[in-house]
Amino acid sequence: MKNLIAVLAIAVTLSSCIGNNTEIHAKSNPVTITAPKTDSASSTPTGAVADAATILSRPQVPVLCYHHIVDRKPKNAYEVTTENFRQQMKALADSGYHTILPQQYYNYLAYGTPLPSKPVMLTYDDTDEEQFSIAKAEMDKYGFKGVYFIMTISIGRPRYMSKQQIKQLADEGHAIGSHTWRHDRVDRLKDLNTIEYGGRKIEVNEWDFQLTKTKKQLEEMTGKPVEYFAFPFGIWSKPALPKIEERGYKLAFQLSEKRDTTMPLYTVRRIIVAPTWTGTGVLKVMKSSFK
Repeated sequence: MKNLIAVLAIAVTLSSCIGNNTEIHAKSNPVTITAPKTDSASSTPTGAVADAATILSRPQVPVLCYHHIVDRKPKNAYEVTTENFRQQMKALADSGYHTILPQQYYNYLAYGTPLPSKPVMLTYDDTDEEQFSIAKAEMDKYGFKGVYFIMTISIGRPRYMSKQQIKQLADEGHAIGSHTWRHDRVDRLKDLNTIEYGGRKIEVNEWDFQLTKTKKQLEEMTGKPVEYFAFPFGIWSKPALPKIEERGYKLAFQLSEKRDTTMPLYTVRRIIVAPTWTGTGVLKVMKSSFK
C-alpha cells in the first residue's frame, strides 16, 4: 500500500492555482495528491514539524463553517436553508471535491503529507441537532465526512445533539473537536476566575475548565482523542495560542482573519457559509478565499 501511495504521489502533481476548479497549486510549492480517501491519514508522521514559514507557504485548504441548517427563511448570517445545504453538498460532489479531516490537514501542514485531489473540510459549530439529522444525512449520500466542534454545556439539551449522536458521529468516522464549555471567548479567559457552575459559584482555572475538561469529556464520550479546537465567535488572541497547544490540541480553527505568523497551526482559517450561497456560490467563494 505504501508503494502504491508513493507512486501516485510522484505521478500526479497539481497544475493550477487554488482558484482553479480542478486542483490546488502553489507556484513555488505544488501539492501532490494521493488516492482520494477521507481516512488516508489517521496517524501522525515521524520527524520534525515544519517551521512557521513553511506551514504558511503551503496552499490553504477550503474550510467551510456551518451553524444552523433551517427549513425556513434564514434570520441571520449563521443560518443556511436545507435546500441550499443540499445544493452545496451536491455541487462539491459533482465538482470532484473530497472531504478531509483535521488529522489529514495537520499532517499536510506540519509534514507536507499529500492530500486527496480537490480537498475541502466541512465543519459544524455549537452542537445543533440538525447538524446530525440533516447535515450528516446529506453528507452520507456522497461519502463525505465532517468535523463537529462541540459546546459541551449544550449536550443533551432540546434542539442540541445527544451523547449518543455525538458517539455515533465519531464511530462513523467524523471528527469531534472542542468548542469550549459554553462558548466563552478565549481572549477573556483567566488563569483564575469565579464562574457559575451547577447552580453555584466555583473558582477555576478557565483554561483548564474550558479546554482540558471539555477535551476529556468528549474523549470519554467518543473513545477517541480530541485534538482540535474551534474558537468561539472565531475570536483568538496571541497569548491564547500557547495555552491551547499546552493542552494537547494540534490545530485550532478561527474564521477568516490572517493567520498568526509564529503559530499558524493554531489560527487555521475558515469561512462561514452565508445564507444566500447556492451550490455555485459556495464553489465561487472557496476559490477566491483560500490560496
